[in-house]
This record gives sequence, C-alpha cells and structure tokens, in this order.
Amino acid sequence: MSKRSLSPVHLPPAKRTHLSASSPSSSIHAAQSSSFEFLYDELILHIFTFLSYTDLCTLQATNRNWARLSLDNQLWKGLYLREFGRLRLRGFRGFAGRRDGRETKNLPGRVIAEEIQDWKRMFRISTNWRSGRCHTSTLAEMSIPPSSCATQGSLQNAGISGREQEHNAPQVTLAGKYTILSSFELSYSPSILVLSPSVPRHVIHVAPIRAQQPVRVTALAVDQSSRTGTNLLIVACMSNGDIYVHELHSSSRKHHYAPPFKTPRTAPIIQAAYSHPILVTLSESFSLSVYDLTHEAMQVIHVLTSFTSFPPSSLVLTMPEPQTYKLLLTYASPFYPAHWSVGVTEVILSGASCHGPTSPLISPTRSPSLLLSTRSSRAFDLPAGWIDETKLRVVREQWGRKVGSVAGTQTDGRWVVLAPAVPGGVCPQGGFTPASLPLQLYRLSSPPLRAGAWAYPKLTFVRNLVGQTGPMSALALADGRCVSLGVDGRVWVWDLENRWGTEVTSSAGESSSDLEPSGVSLSGLRGTIAFDERRIITAGAAGNVVVWDFDV
Repeated sequence: MSKRSLSPVHLPPAKRTHLSASSPSSSIHAAQSSSFEFLYDELILHIFTFLSYTDLCTLQATNRNWARLSLDNQLWKGLYLREFGRLRLRGFRGFAGRRDGRETKNLPGRVIAEEIQDWKRMFRISTNWRSGRCHTSTLAEMSIPPSSCATQGSLQNAGISGREQEHNAPQVTLAGKYTILSSFELSYSPSILVLSPSVPRHVIHVAPIRAQQPVRVTALAVDQSSRTGTNLLIVACMSNGDIYVHELHSSSRKHHYAPPFKTPRTAPIIQAAYSHPILVTLSESFSLSVYDLTHEAMQVIHVLTSFTSFPPSSLVLTMPEPQTYKLLLTYASPFYPAHWSVGVTEVILSGASCHGPTSPLISPTRSPSLLLSTRSSRAFDLPAGWIDETKLRVVREQWGRKVGSVAGTQTDGRWVVLAPAVPGGVCPQGGFTPASLPLQLYRLSSPPLRAGAWAYPKLTFVRNLVGQTGPMSALALADGRCVSLGVDGRVWVWDLENRWGTEVTSSAGESSSDLEPSGVSLSGLRGTIAFDERRIITAGAAGNVVVWDFDV
C-alpha cells in the first residue's frame, strides 16, 4: 500500500502570530518585539559598555530611555577607568595618605575624596586636558587701592634701588576652591587677594611690623597638614625678611617672624613650604631655614646652607609618617667647566614635638629639637675611581644633557623636570624650534625613610619633553602632570605617565600666545604658574592674571 501524499498547502511559518495581517495591533506588537523596549536596563547598560564615549553622546539624541541610560554614572565610571586608569582627576596635590610619600606637592589643598563623583564630568575634564581645550578669562580683581602702593618719590626717599623697583609677577597659589594671589607692586601694606566662586572676594592686608620702607610679597604657601575643622592658614614672606601667617577669614595675623635686620638668610625668600607646625623657607642665597609655629612668635629650629646649589629651585614638604617630615629640594647644580644640571636633596625631620599630643590647647614649654639628616644626588655625577667602557658611556650620555643656563626645576616626589634657559638672553640665528630648548625629564627613586647613610636618592633620565618654541617663564609639576609657561605666553601640558603633551588653546580657537603681550624679551622675565585638577592660573611680569578653565 502506498504512502499518503502530503497536502499541497504550504506549512505555516514558525512562531506565526495568531493575528491577521490586516489587524492594526499586529504591526504594533511586531515593532515592539524587534526593539530594545522589552530588555532590562541592566542588559542595555551592558551593551552600552562596548561603546566609545562619542557613541554614548550620540545615543542621548535617540530617545528618552536611551538618553537616561547613556547618562548612567557607573557606565561613565567604567569608561573613565578604562581610558585614564585612576579613581580621581590628575592634578591633586598634597599628601594623599600614601606611606611612601610620593604624592607630595605643597599645593593646593588637602586631598579629600568625594563621596559622590560625577564620572561623566570627570571624563570631560580629563579629555579637555588631553586635547588642550579650555575656556580662558582674565582676572580684573588685581587692582590695588592707590593709597597702599608706594609712589616713585617715596621709593627714592626710602633708598629702594632700581632693580628692586622692577615689577615682579604676582605670587599665585591654589587651595581647593580658593585662588590666592598677592600684589606685585611695592607697598607699605601688601595685599593678598582670595577669590572663590561661592563667596565674595576677600582681601588680606599684611601690615609689616617694620614699616620703614615699602615691601612686596616674594613667596606664598598654604598649610598642608591634615588637620580639619580649622581655617586655612596662609604664609606670606616679605622682601625685607618678615614672615606672617594669616587665617583665611581673619583680619589678624596668627604667627609672625620679624628679624632685627635684613640678612641673606631671610631676604629675599624665594620658596616656602608649610605643614603645621613646620615651616621651611629658602632664600635667594640658598639658605634653608626651618621654623616652629607652635607659638605665635615663630622660632628658628635649623639653618642649612649649600655652596654647590643654586636657584631656580622648588620645595616639597610632606609628612609620610605621623612623626616624620620629609622635604624634597630640587636646584640647579653646576659642573665643570661652566655648565649646569639638576640636583635633588632629601631632608628628613623628626623630633619630640611630633611624638606629643597634637591638640592646639597643649603647647610644649620649649622649642622642639628636631633630628635632621640629608641625602643628595645629582643628575651628572662622576663615578669614583677608575672607570670602564660601560661607565664611560654613561658619563658621555650625561655630558650630552648639559645646559648653559637653567630656567626652572620642579619635582612632585616621583618626577624631576629641568627647564633650560637661553644663556645671555640671545636669540639663536633662525629663531627657536620645538627642539631648541627641550625639557629634561628624570625619574626620582627615593630610598626608604629608615635606610642608612649609604642610601641616596637616584635620578634616572627618561626622555625630553618637546613642545615649547622658546624659553620658559614659569614651570609647575604635580601628580605626574607638568605645565609650562613660555615667555611668548604659550602654555603647554605634559602627562608624564601616559607620555603625551599638548598646547593649551581656548574654546574660542585662539592660541595661548594670543592672550599675552608681544615683543617680550628673553631674559629678566619671570612669571608664575599654578594648577589643580580643573584649571591653570598664570601670571605675567606685568601683573596680568589668566585663568585656563578645563571644566567646559
């Protein structure tokens, strides 16, 4: 018997809906089945993790649901960690609680981790740093009342020389949300301006105890200790050697030091670092002074002098352990016959004052007797005794990095940067190129704090930082980021760990050189620069202060 033949009618399609094709609800149901609407938010977010930040920004214009999901904070956190590899913005300064004391820049404020972070905003800020995109503005609040400034006649009557009358750049420092600037003119009562976006501007008038002649602020520093619940303390060093400490929102001074007469140890002070109750200052003659600020009248604890170290220099003060202070000092180091390199000195301070209680109600009856040890190293150092071919090759490489003059040295505890200068301020024939004056980058390896006298810091050359087309006017370094200000007004940023560098340009498309006056000289022009994780503050010799904001 033959098998029964199949029906000529076609079989129904798989998973066919039991609705007629003409039914209006069938088309709606089919459209919904082919979309993401039936997926859980977790599944959609997991799919979004494979997209780039440009794709996530494009998804925000698709529909409301995707716009909501593409703004998920954890989604941008994962993207930020994959792109930049850190849990915070680069640029924080101050002791961050690490036992090795590496993140040790004496600026701007204490590192306080935010409980809730806007990771998309952090991604935007970090991307702007990498591309050099920012918004620029000029501070117009630097005007000083005419009555406080010294006139030309009073300067001549007081015996102020023409060199001292030259305008220096305002001193600038950052402390969290506060921008602190000093007046750049000689005055009988110098002013310190404190700016903040949330509170009105605050002016601190420093009244010197010895007011026989006009003075100016030569160095600023803020307290970097880990104390909480107190006002920020600001240190102002005067050109006559006086030192005054003021609270942020107080008109009276908290500490002061007034030497009986002007000495090379106290005037002029070019660097200062402060971590209560220890204050360290460095004078132009390279005298290092350590002060105790336990009482209102500051007391000198130690004085160090070097005959082989010269400005420009930088100071970094931190407290890697509760009973130990660590000071890093970089400077220009000479070597035969008439060339320069960079050197670093590590000073360890520890004493009885650190072992006692930290309550401000208890004060010792005598000044603390700090134990002091120093360890130094130079980038160019000849080995002792006879040398073989390997050591000779190293010496030749070091000799090839010699410079005729030094414009600046900076360190953040991990890196050291040397900026060469133009000897004599003479422009070379044919002008400058990005490779004319490259910055030299060194890796700093510090020995353990408890190491013996045989252990020394080590400077290892890494590479040259190329970008600036001309000599440097100011240099800043913190948290693995280096920022330089050229005499032509150009600002360059380098990420030392990720090995990139870029010139900073405003969001309007203008270069940083367009914001500075043209026709500047190559010698005798010094500016100041400071930065944190969101902005750069630059100040020129003419007193113009520019803010470069990357939170745009």
